[in-house]
Amino acid sequence: MKRNLPIARTAFGAGAVAALTLLAGAAQASMGDRDTSRTITFGGHCNRCELSGRKLIGASFTGAHFEGSTLIGADLRGASLIASNFNKSDFSRADLRGAELMGSSFIGAQFVSARMQGVEAPAGQFSKANLSGANLSDGSLAMAFFVSAILVRTDFSDAELTRANFSRADGTRAIFKEASLQMAIFSGGKFTGANFRNADLSRASLKHGYFGNADFAGADLSHADIRGVDLSSARHLTQGQISEACSDAHTRLPRGLKGKQCSMRILMTPRAHPAPPAPPTPPMPPKPKYIVATEAH
Repeated sequence: MKRNLPIARTAFGAGAVAALTLLAGAAQASMGDRDTSRTITFGGHCNRCELSGRKLIGASFTGAHFEGSTLIGADLRGASLIASNFNKSDFSRADLRGAELMGSSFIGAQFVSARMQGVEAPAGQFSKANLSGANLSDGSLAMAFFVSAILVRTDFSDAELTRANFSRADGTRAIFKEASLQMAIFSGGKFTGANFRNADLSRASLKHGYFGNADFAGADLSHADIRGVDLSSARHLTQGQISEACSDAHTRLPRGLKGKQCSMRILMTPRAHPAPPAPPTPPMPPKPKYIVATEAH
């Protein structure tokens, strides 16, 4: 059985927030119902909504426009945020474990200390977002954009980050232990003290990045571009790793290690990286404005 519940018919202000509060309660109640499986779906506009601390386990936001909303400490485990706009929203300390963030935009959003283990966000747009202290371990984040993002102490352990873009990001003490970073881009980024232990950085571009005191123990640097990179204070680099990477006369290495220049054929291997997806176009709001929640049994 499926029914549509008109929640509010006023402009999106306090009425819309109250409506979402009721929906959050419904979502929480449904989790304790062992006989009925329910999914709460949100759509429409609700800019700057207040959803902090709400229980939204398994909720679905589809084609929604929630720019600038506050979801501090919200429980979004297993939720689906599909083709929605959450730019500049605040997910600090939120629980997004196992959530699907397909085709949604989080430009300038806050994810400070958020729990995001196992999140699925291929080609996710997190440019200029603050993910300090967030845990994205085991996440599926291939081709995701973290351009100019704040990634201080962010945990990407065991994450799938093939072709991810970390250009100009601040990854100070970020953890990339055993992550898949093939063809990832770190150009112009700051990764002081970052942990790349046993990470796969094959064909990654570290050019123009800073990696002072970063740990590369066991990392795969085959055909990685380290031209012009200062790795003089990097830890646990071996000659074997450096011999597999592509250096030049401006590469600075720890004492005793010697770089190797690669052929132009290798350095020009296509690393095509798609342009960042544009923020999703919000759906046209109905007149008069209202939010519709679909409750599927």
